[in-house]
Amino acid sequence: MYSQEEIAGIYQRQYKMVYQICFMLMKNTPDAEDAAQTVFRKVIERDTPFRDPEHEKAWLIVTARNECRGQLKHWWRTRREDAAALDTLTWNQPESGLVWEQVAALPEKYRLVLYLHYYQGYATGEIAQILRENPSTVRSWLLRARKKLKLRLEAEGYGPQRT
Repeated sequence: MYSQEEIAGIYQRQYKMVYQICFMLMKNTPDAEDAAQTVFRKVIERDTPFRDPEHEKAWLIVTARNECRGQLKHWWRTRREDAAALDTLTWNQPESGLVWEQVAALPEKYRLVLYLHYYQGYATGEIAQILRENPSTVRSWLLRARKKLKLRLEAEGYGPQRT
């Protein structure tokens, strides 16, 4: 284990290099900072000391590269949409009321497609692109969501009026 002074020395000597490697691989500042922080956390957790400054530098380079690769392969990164696509979404709160309460009570996938289609005005193809799903899957979810919503509303007494 290292003392606080030794860790501070390693950090001061090597942070710029580790950050630049992380930035080059992650391509944005917040993710690069997170990866660099994780690399130095691993230095703190390391049981054996570095043999020499070259070993220290080589270990940090390999660890930074591996950390970034691991983060880039993480399921969250592969399933999330890029920031440009998310900026096009507008998140207006729907009006309160029985219909919204029934929509909110649906399972997440049905609730989301109903919200995006009816409240935000997205076409099923656009929703499929945003959610990274097949357009036919989105259409099926939308059909099932409408059926479930209809059943819920009829149970509340808002069904078709017969005279």
